[in-house]
Amino acid sequence: MGLFSYFSKNIGIDLGTANSLIYLANKGIAINEPSVAAINNKTGQVLAIGEEARKMIGRTPAHISVIRPLVNGVISDFEMTQEMLRHFLKKISGAKVYHYNRAVIGVPTNLTEVERKSVEDAVVGSGIAKAYLLEEPMAAAIGARMPINEPTSNMIIDIGGGTTEIAIISMGGIVTAQSVKIAGDKLSDDIIKFVRDEFHLTIGEPTAEELKIIAGSALPIDQKLDLPVRGRDMATGLPREIIIRDTHVRAAISRSLKSMIEAIKEVIESAPPELVGDILRRGIYLCGGGSLLKGIDKFMEKELLVTTTVVDDPLTCVVRGTGVVVENFEKYSSIVNNPLRPKDIKV
Repeated sequence: MGLFSYFSKNIGIDLGTANSLIYLANKGIAINEPSVAAINNKTGQVLAIGEEARKMIGRTPAHISVIRPLVNGVISDFEMTQEMLRHFLKKISGAKVYHYNRAVIGVPTNLTEVERKSVEDAVVGSGIAKAYLLEEPMAAAIGARMPINEPTSNMIIDIGGGTTEIAIISMGGIVTAQSVKIAGDKLSDDIIKFVRDEFHLTIGEPTAEELKIIAGSALPIDQKLDLPVRGRDMATGLPREIIIRDTHVRAAISRSLKSMIEAIKEVIESAPPELVGDILRRGIYLCGGGSLLKGIDKFMEKELLVTTTVVDDPLTCVVRGTGVVVENFEKYSSIVNNPLRPKDIKV
């Protein structure tokens, strides 16, 4: 039995729009790579996956496509998602031959049954025996070591790449939740549109991402930032350089941040009054890559009048939660969602 357990592994997976993370039970995070793949359109050959593919975004000839197999937390390219997972699992095992017995996968709260089945099938098709789904806010709350089984409010906001998951958790279940498509990618798109409309300059996704990370903030900052940005002039079609200030980036993303606040207010309004009272006492917790935007916690505090805290290591919060569940599966088996397959339905 000892030999079998050595070669049999359980994993937790955070299949994100921007990054995919895999937690190997009793070992820790084994994979943290961009959810990107590069494919040769002529031959159908996969050229690169993960970080190598991300470097190619906006820099490939016509016959090479750089794609994101997941859009807004939903699988948009099933075969490529499966290929990406196989690649990551092979990277974990290296020269060894592991049997992957069980996987717990973090998924957005608003997925349809068809979309859930698609995630499950992609994971099982990549070589894992059993796949269990867990809502991302629940995984994030477990990863942040919040007391989810107590009769008190645990409000968590996971700002990812494609979606922002807002949830209030109590007694081991999600009381009210909402998934909105305003997250990291939307903020990058806002910056691209702003630069195009205000400066008549076309920039790519990697440049917008860099601007968001370096100069982006939810509230005015003490240090004034001026960044040179290069792109294609829309009038001449030639290269041009402009200077972008932090105020420009803040103006570009302000509308999306306000929409995010409105969605959070809706979730709080739909919660039972006792839990809303708990939120005031316990505060709101932020995780996900979007929570690293400068000043976003203070911005939410100002708008919602509730103490807001960014959890420790927010980028890995969801995958750590899936890891805790897969390591203590008996304890958490009641909260993982393993929907009935068609053959299990009795008429």
